[in-house]
Amino acid sequence: MAEAFNDKILATEKAERYSELADEIASVLEGETDRTARMATVASMLANSFDHFFWTGFYVVDPRKGDELVVGPYQGTLGCLRIAFGRGVCGTAAAKRQTQLVPDVHAFPGHIACDGRSQSEVVVPVFDADGGLIAVLDVDSDRPAAFDAIDVEGLERILSQTFS
Repeated sequence: MAEAFNDKILATEKAERYSELADEIASVLEGETDRTARMATVASMLANSFDHFFWTGFYVVDPRKGDELVVGPYQGTLGCLRIAFGRGVCGTAAAKRQTQLVPDVHAFPGHIACDGRSQSEVVVPVFDADGGLIAVLDVDSDRPAAFDAIDVEGLERILSQTFS
């Protein structure tokens, strides 16, 4: 019972941290219109806010190809340079335009191992004000099952307020 109680406290603290972070990011980005600057700031602030974030960054839709992602601003080890829509977790999120929550990346069909230490991942599509896909936010952890619904909700909220 004590374990469940502690998990609930940790979940509450994580949700509160996402809420605070959303406000902090909005404050820092107030008046900034450059998309790259916004992505770089979000990646940096997220990476420095949670210990379980191993790689945090954006893959941007390549406007010349339309069905391929190219690495954008990120924090962490070397990322993949390009990912086709439908390939791996990021490409799946882009193709389906849906958040992908993956507790074990090694069990995900077609997972792309940019860094073999990655164990779990959450990828959130990023939309502009018109609903067009502009990027995906990719967050990896070197811990298995490091992400949950609280992470998904927090990340989706931050991206929605930052890019829509």
